[in-house]
Amino acid sequence: MSRSIYLVNPRSKFPTYFTAEVFAASGFRPATAMADLALPTVAALAPGDFRVELCDENISPLDPFLNVDFVGITGKVNQHERMIEIARHFRKRGKIVIIGGPQASLSPESVQPECDILVTGEIENIADQFFADLRSGNWKQRYFGDKPDLDKTPIPKWDSYANDRARMGTLQTSRGCPFECEFCDVIQYLGRKQRHKSPSLVLAELDELYRHGYRAVFLADDNFTVYRSRAKELLSALRHWNDAGGKGVAFATQVSIDCARDIEMLQLCAAAGFTDVFIGIESPNEDSLRETKKRQNLGVDLAERTVRFVHSGIAVTAGMIVGFDADTKAIFEQQYEFAMSLPVPIFTLGTLVAPAATPLHSRLALENRLVENGWEVAGAWNTNLVPLRMKRSELMAGVRWLCNRLYRPEAFGERTLHFIREFGRDRNVSPSRVRLPLQAQYRPIDIEALQLAGRVRQLGVEEEKMFTRIQAAVARKPEVLQHVVVMLTQYMQVRHSYAYAGLWDPRLGAQRSPTWEEFRADAERTSLPMCVSSVGS
Repeated sequence: MSRSIYLVNPRSKFPTYFTAEVFAASGFRPATAMADLALPTVAALAPGDFRVELCDENISPLDPFLNVDFVGITGKVNQHERMIEIARHFRKRGKIVIIGGPQASLSPESVQPECDILVTGEIENIADQFFADLRSGNWKQRYFGDKPDLDKTPIPKWDSYANDRARMGTLQTSRGCPFECEFCDVIQYLGRKQRHKSPSLVLAELDELYRHGYRAVFLADDNFTVYRSRAKELLSALRHWNDAGGKGVAFATQVSIDCARDIEMLQLCAAAGFTDVFIGIESPNEDSLRETKKRQNLGVDLAERTVRFVHSGIAVTAGMIVGFDADTKAIFEQQYEFAMSLPVPIFTLGTLVAPAATPLHSRLALENRLVENGWEVAGAWNTNLVPLRMKRSELMAGVRWLCNRLYRPEAFGERTLHFIREFGRDRNVSPSRVRLPLQAQYRPIDIEALQLAGRVRQLGVEEEKMFTRIQAAVARKPEVLQHVVVMLTQYMQVRHSYAYAGLWDPRLGAQRSPTWEEFRADAERTSLPMCVSSVGS
């Protein structure tokens, strides 16, 4: 008996640093920064007699009346509310609703009442039995997935995905992370023992992404370079694959700052085609790093290590967090000065949050410092904890001030120009290896990104001045063009998300903006909202 299933990745509750709502807000078709990997992976696990429909709500509208037997919903904590909305709608229509993914695995009690079938953990090893049960009609209310051998995972089935609306393809070469940062939920879900795919399987997946038109790929590893011998073997394979036929695919991933101590590793990354990395720098306050067990960031010059990436021809997006127990009100000025010393245009700034299942959540629960209805989503909008050395209102006012200071045109422009000056200084590859795609290789979404980057100048007089300076610097150093287009597009997303959440303050974006103390005093005097309790509601 054939069956049908509708696999849905719900939209986020609000725009974030890593989403791309600014495309639709600017008049383009909806787009996503990175293709969703869960949907085509589960589609590849489904038996051939199952009809599978995919919906990534970031780029495709949900069909609320689709005639299917089952509706499978995945998602993270920032998608939780929408997951529930979709589940309730389809259950009212008499459909069997399945919920799985990170939120289901980390906080099963938050979704179990809303579904008929709950899947926790990783699905690969239980997929055969799971789909057999669906086919027979004798399914269980809950399935528990263990940690599979990644070489036995299928190549994701991208044929039914809206690939033309994703800026980057997504591929996972490993799962898990050996570090133990107190606030991170990755190790609670995927474990501290990192598991790896063989280079041959990675290249097979890349072939499939390339066939579907992707010329940029995000390697969705929690820490790509933590096991050095494995990383170097894979980087060599990626370089040979990229060189074959002059593919010129750009890669991005997540690494820790300790990667920069290995110059050979940086050179291999650059040679393989890595153009961007995300690094959780978090804070220049060593007491905060020590408190949260971010040991890999201790005892090193964070600024110098960051510059090494840029010198190697790799742009850095840096994670920044405020609100650790060791943070006082001085942290906002400290973080600003630190950020402005780096050749890093894009910072993902947020308040510390305590996600479910993390050691931080457990510790704060014992200390009675969790806020009811507070958010577990890392961002500048809200938090679910009570800070130790400042008022909660001061934390939210401080993060709002810092957001605006970092992304005022003058400050963002300074960091971008700093990046351009430092880019490629130690690059141990010839200029011919700089990956600037031929005009014929641009996809429509790439052209839209270029147009969107150009619209920065339309945001205001200061933004036009900033854009003109950046444009002149790029003309003198054209090898940075690909990077700067990405940065300006991300800047548009940041401004869009801040405006959406009510965080953007024109006074703070002005050339002469208030200091943190001036802003706090003015906020208290005028009752200016210092915390956004909800957005998009």
